[in-house]
Amino acid sequence: MKTTESNSLYDGLEQMSALELVQGINAEDAKVATAVASKLSIISSFVEALVDRMKDGGRLFYIGAGTSGRLGILDASECPPTFGVDHETVIGLIAGGDSAIRKAVERAEDDWDGAWKDLTPYGLTEKDTLVGIAASGTTPYVIGGVKRARQEGLLTACITCNTESVLAQAVEHPIEVVVGPEFVTGSTRMKSGTAQKMVLNMISTSAMILLGKVQGNKMVDMQLSNDKLIARGTRMIVESTKVTLEYAEMMLLKHGSVRAAVHEIQSTHEQE
Repeated sequence: MKTTESNSLYDGLEQMSALELVQGINAEDAKVATAVASKLSIISSFVEALVDRMKDGGRLFYIGAGTSGRLGILDASECPPTFGVDHETVIGLIAGGDSAIRKAVERAEDDWDGAWKDLTPYGLTEKDTLVGIAASGTTPYVIGGVKRARQEGLLTACITCNTESVLAQAVEHPIEVVVGPEFVTGSTRMKSGTAQKMVLNMISTSAMILLGKVQGNKMVDMQLSNDKLIARGTRMIVESTKVTLEYAEMMLLKHGSVRAAVHEIQSTHEQE
């Protein structure tokens, strides 16, 4: 039996108090980071290969069904505002299309050719990378997609929560994070989903840092899409250049990014 389908270590859940339930869930969640930690060398090797391709103009694609697909879309959607890349740099696709983000699309995940059909309009090249996300490691939509992608010369990886799955065998970089039985048997949106989210955070954040999208520890290319981010960017400029808040905000709004504003201020000071 797949680990993700194994019986919960807890029983009689409906008889537990709210405190007992959240204590049990928390105890299981505490195991996730340890499981992810055991795969850091594999994750880092994949990130290095990914960055090599992205430096050459390659893109990162995620495919998944259900929770796995939604997590990929979430990670992809956060890259433009956080790192200032365009929306075509990291792309998440879900079985059943965008409507499946909110509501399950019946049997969409069982379509072996579905992912490649969804990917084809993007004009894939050998510079691109595809990550298949499936807690079970058996989702046809994901397996079919990564198999075809590998045949076409793309770099392939997967994030799964079972060992020796068909999905893992189909990719060059299998990331198998086995977190054990779920608190509610088979509910992989819980620990498995948390593990997938942690790995996705590592992949995209590490890649963007290595691509030069962070300076020091600051998101210098973030999009200024609301007042909170403008205030954050202003503080970054003040910390880097020691100018006043008012001047920092003026320069930020003028140049549109922390990086550009800091560069302009530093260049002006050097000329003086």
